[in-house]
Formats: sequence, C-alpha cells, structure tokens
Amino acid sequence: MLVAAVQFLSSDIKRIPTLDKEIPVYLFPQDQFDNLEKHTQWGIDVLEKYIKFVKERTEIELSYAKQLRNLSKKYQPKKNSKEEEEYRYTSTRAFLATLNEMNDYAGQHEVISENMTSLITGELTRYVQELKQERKSHFHDGRKAQQHIETCWKQLEASKRRFERDCKEADRAQQYFEKMDADINVTKADVEKARQQAQLRHQMAEDSKAEYSSTLQKFNSEQHDHYYTHIPNIFQKIQEMEERRIVRIGESMKTFAEVDRQVIPIIGKCLDEITKAAESIDHKNDSQLVIEAFKSGFEPPGDIDFEDFTQPMKRTVSESSLSNSRGDGKSEPKFGGKSKGKLWPFIKKNKSPKQQKEPLSHRFNEFMTSKPKIHCFRSLKRGLSLKLGAGPEDFSNLPPEQRRKKLQQKVDELNKDIQKEMDQRDALTKMKDVYIKNPQMGDAASVDHRLAELGQNIEKLRLEVQKFEGWLAEVEGRLPMRTEQARRQSGLYEAQNTSAVNSCAQDRESSPDGSYTEEQSQETEMKVPATDFDDEFDDEEPLPTIGTCKALYTFEGQNEGTISVAEGEMLYVIEEDKGDGWTRIRRNEDEEGYVPTSYVEVYLDKNAKDVYKSLQKISE
Repeated sequence: MLVAAVQFLSSDIKRIPTLDKEIPVYLFPQDQFDNLEKHTQWGIDVLEKYIKFVKERTEIELSYAKQLRNLSKKYQPKKNSKEEEEYRYTSTRAFLATLNEMNDYAGQHEVISENMTSLITGELTRYVQELKQERKSHFHDGRKAQQHIETCWKQLEASKRRFERDCKEADRAQQYFEKMDADINVTKADVEKARQQAQLRHQMAEDSKAEYSSTLQKFNSEQHDHYYTHIPNIFQKIQEMEERRIVRIGESMKTFAEVDRQVIPIIGKCLDEITKAAESIDHKNDSQLVIEAFKSGFEPPGDIDFEDFTQPMKRTVSESSLSNSRGDGKSEPKFGGKSKGKLWPFIKKNKSPKQQKEPLSHRFNEFMTSKPKIHCFRSLKRGLSLKLGAGPEDFSNLPPEQRRKKLQQKVDELNKDIQKEMDQRDALTKMKDVYIKNPQMGDAASVDHRLAELGQNIEKLRLEVQKFEGWLAEVEGRLPMRTEQARRQSGLYEAQNTSAVNSCAQDRESSPDGSYTEEQSQETEMKVPATDFDDEFDDEEPLPTIGTCKALYTFEGQNEGTISVAEGEMLYVIEEDKGDGWTRIRRNEDEEGYVPTSYVEVYLDKNAKDVYKSLQKISE
C-alpha cells in the first residue's frame, strides 16, 4: 500500500500553463489517507474479533470444568452412607479414583481459562487501546501536514494571481503612455503623468514577480519536505504500527496453542491414573469380598428321607407306632452321617405322611402362637428390620456368619471408644498433675467432674464390650470350625446340640400339618426370644412418654439408632436406661433415638413410669 502511495505521489502530476512557465502541481494523497484509515480500522476490528473469540473459549472451558466438577461431585460417595461400604471393592475404588482424576482434569481446564484470560485477553485488550491511540496520533499528523501544504498552495495561488494582475496593469499603462506620447494634441504634462504611471505599474509588476518567485520557492521547499519527508515518515509509522499488530496477533495465536500444550502432560497423567485404576481391578478379590460379606454359616442340608407311599395302611397307624417311627427316625441320621443340626435356610422338609390331620381352628391357633416356627413371619420380621433400620441388639436376626462379623465389628468399635476415653482420661490426669504442681495455671478440682464422667463412660463401655463378647463367644462356639470342612457333614456337630435336636423333634410332633423346617431348629438353637417378633411390630406404634430430660452436653448421633442433641435441649423420655448406658428419647413424632445416659438429666413421671412398666410386663 505504501509503495502504491509513493508511486501515486511520483506519477500523478498536472501541468498548469501560466504566462511564462508551467507550475507542477502534485495531487494530494488525501484518498490514500482514507484508504489507510479504513485498512487500519479493519485491522483493529480483526484484533477485537480475536479477543472476543478467546473470551468465548475461556467461558466454554470454565463451563466445561464446572460441569465436570459437578459430575464428579454427584457420583462421590456420601459420608456415613451405605455407599461407603461399597467402595471396598476394587471396581468401585477404581471408579472413585476415576472421579478424583476427573476433578483434577476439570482443574486443568480451569487453568487453560485462567491463562488465556491473563496472557491473551488481558494483554490484547490493553494493546488495542494503545493501538487506537497511536493510530489516531498518526492520522492527526497526516491531516495536519495536509492542511499545511494546502495553505502553502493557496498562498502560492494568491501570489501568482496578484503577479498576473500587476503584469496586465503594467502592460495597459505602457500602452496608454505610448498612445499619449504619439498624440501631438496632448500636453507634455499629461505625457509625463502617463509615463510615471507606466513606470509605477512596471515596478508593481516587478514586486509581485519577486513575491511570487519567493512564494514559489517556499512552496516548492515545503512540498518537497511534505512528499519526501513528512508524508513518508507518517506512512512508515503507520506501516510499522500495522506490522506490530500483525505480529502481535500471531504471537497471541501461538500463546493460544501453548496454553493448551502446557496442560497436556498433566491431563495425560490424569488419564494414566484412570488407566492404572482400571488395571488395578481384581475380580477374584471382589468375588472373595462378596463371599465373605454374605457367608451365612448355615450347614448344607442333609439327604431327604425316602417316603414310601406303597403302603397306605401306614397312614392310619396308632400314635404309639408314630412315636416309635419317629424314634427310629431320630437315631438313623445320627449314625448315617446326615447332619440335621442345621439345614440350608431356604429348604423345608417334606410333610410327613404319618401325621394325622387336625381341625382347622387348631391349626390356626398353632399358626398364630408358634412364632419361631413360621418362616414367612421370620422373613417379614427381617424385612421390617431392614426397612425400619432397627434390629435386635445382639443381631440375632442375621445368619450366624453375618452375626459374628457384626458382633466383632461392634466389639472393635467399643474398644476404640474405650481407647479414646482412656486417652482423654490420661490427658486430663496429666493436666490435673500440672495444675497441682502449678496452681497458677488452673484449678485441679475443675477436672475432677470430667474425670469421673470419663471413668463412668469407660466402665459402661467395658460392660458393653463384655456383653457383646459374650454373644460373640456364643456364636463362635456354635459355628463349625471353618478349617475343618469334614465336620460340616458329620454327626459330631449334631451330638453337641442334642437338646436342639430334641426340641426340633417335639416341634415336628406338634406341627398340625406335619410340616417341618430346619429354620425352626435354628431359631431354637439361636435362642431367639419369643417376644422378639412381637417387639418388632410393637415398635410401629409410638411408645408412651414416661418423662422428660435435659441434655447436659452436646452429642453427635452418628451411629444407627442414635439421635443428636444440643446442650440444654429439653426432650421426652420414652425408655429409661436398662443398664446398658443408653436412654431412648424423642424430639418429635419423627425424631427419636438413643443417647448416652450420662449426657442427659432425666426427670421421670411416676405415673407414666408405672404404666410403662406394666406394659413392659404384659409384653414379656
């Protein structure tokens, strides 16, 4: 463009004829300034368009990072929920690692957005403002130079017209003088006057010529400086400004790519960690965890006895013959290697054809009173326990192996609580010793109350541990040795539980329809109280209030069945401490649970307490 402008300046020349010579007049490059002004404005528009593009890219990166973080947060396991237990499997741990890596992956997209904003958008925005100021200054100088050369041109034109006019006046004065000098009738004074007038006009013409010549020389000098110095300098500055703009936008595009390239190694590490987590999945280990989690501990079922239907007369035998046949049936599996101590929990024995039919009313009574024998009610009880989040304290509603694990877990938790309490007691004891040695640091008697509370808590926790350890020993004593697989199929286990087998035989005799399930013998063997199932249904109705209590300390109920209370809060008591160190309270119809008895001050209502004890005796 500048080359074209220079060519324009050197080629567009007109010749204007005058009296004695032609004056070269250059066409002013006003049209070139207009073209350059449009082009530089277009360059600034391109730069602003690129800035807008980068801004939208940063917004997309931020939005993408936010969506990734929300996605990772959505599938993170919630604290104190069942999902945390699921993350013991390698597949779910790999999924958790993937969620964490996706969170880091989102962070890298935030880094991209921040770097593009600071290194490209911010820098280019400032540069555009500077570019606009510089462009404005250059075109202002160009217009100023144009106005100056136009002013010089106008002065030259005025001087030329004045010189032309004076020359014409001098010519007319000379012709008039010559006419007067040739006329014989004109006086000598008139001729002299005409001669002086002609000389005056010639002098004025000479002065105008000198002035025009001086003005012309000045204009030529100004014009030379204008077209060879000022305008080229301005065009050169505009060219340099435009080249800097082009270089700057190219550098910004390189930065655009470098910002992405800088985070590629970190993103690659995130993807490598996801791959590593996927490769760490161990299907054998997960299968073993499932086996350990759901191992019931039940014995496999024994062989089913052959029932002979070819002798229909045996169905009408006497009661004594039935008893004898049952006696024979008892001794046969004992030496035949058929284990009846525990059968598979979902298999029932076939109905005995030797059982006499009884009236329907008797059967219904037996159905309603024999709770440990009813498999469907026991299943219903378990379902309600799982649904309501409640269950027996000794986990007797669980299979033996699961019960053992729960009891062991409870013992471990209680031992941890005991250790915490003992650590607190040791710390307070040391603090008390320090106070005794240095009374100015504090009152030693101020920690006695807390030490006494800790002692009581430790004693209660130890009692709890003893209680659960007793249940655990009872379960482990009944479970077969896991290292002796042959013992599961032998009759030795049944010999250790003779009383349970006898009770099973009695239940078989008392069954109205002759049906019998090994679930019954297990219920008897595990010594489930007869009121356990009733208590499950009684819990559906709210217990009566027997008093009120005031929270002495803040308690965070994080375990199942507990409730959180704040210090100084007043609540209702619905079940007092039974010696296990816990009191059952209620805040409203929907919120109730257990709190440590040492954390509350109980005010029992005597009449309500008597009613509660009466109801308790009736339920027992």
